[in-house]
Amino acid sequence: MPIRQVTLPSGDTVPALGQGTWKMGESPARRADEVRALRLGIELGMMLIDTAEMYASGGAEEVVCEAIEGQRDGLFIVSKVLPENASRAGTIAACERSLKRLGTDRIDLYLLHWPGRHAIADTVAAFETLRRDGKIGQWGVSNFDTADMAELVAVEGGGHVATNQVLYNLTRRGPEHDLMVWQAARHIPLMAYSPVEQGRLAKHRALESIAQKHGVSVAQVALAFTLLRDDVISIPKATAPDHVRDNRAAADLRLDAADRAALDRAFPPPRGATPLEMI
Repeated sequence: MPIRQVTLPSGDTVPALGQGTWKMGESPARRADEVRALRLGIELGMMLIDTAEMYASGGAEEVVCEAIEGQRDGLFIVSKVLPENASRAGTIAACERSLKRLGTDRIDLYLLHWPGRHAIADTVAAFETLRRDGKIGQWGVSNFDTADMAELVAVEGGGHVATNQVLYNLTRRGPEHDLMVWQAARHIPLMAYSPVEQGRLAKHRALESIAQKHGVSVAQVALAFTLLRDDVISIPKATAPDHVRDNRAAADLRLDAADRAALDRAFPPPRGATPLEMI
């Protein structure tokens, strides 16, 4: 079964399930496994790969470079600029460095990693320059709350934002109260990082009965939760082949109304606005 597609504001579509790379590139001993895992994910249809200049100080981008060698076309590569580099000139220079580490001539989606000291108008101006020059396809942000997003779209060119990547999973449902509502009204999908809470949800006993009912793992239930909405892109990380395959299978898991009710009982949705969480 093909992975469901999510539509970006531009009209382009991307897989609802991609691959994360946080903590990849930190150990030379693990590099071969990381490359193999990303390549397996690509074979299974997880064509979106998320990385950042921050991850292993560029090491994760180098792992991605090796994994995508010879098969760049058809992939959707996401990377991020650090806030301290996000001035007009700094954003462009950071993008050039990421392009070199990734071994590609374009980044499909380039994000500001979190709000920082540089004026958002300057970062957006740099993004727009990179987009016009063909260095990036689209741009977005990460770790922006509702107020940050409102400030962003108010600046010149800010309405071109393609997505906002935030911490979202069963134990971090705060974005559902206002941020996801705000973005949905503007057709801006959300990207969910750490959808299995860095593996902690894979051991959560509250998910066991649902997992047993469907004959899947607890981690797959947690991941499938983030894929319930048609405007969420989930980016779990995996370095073991079995874990990669489990992640891919989660995209085919259909949680029914009873499952959703059970999840709401075990992990209640927010009743009010909460500060946006980050890890």
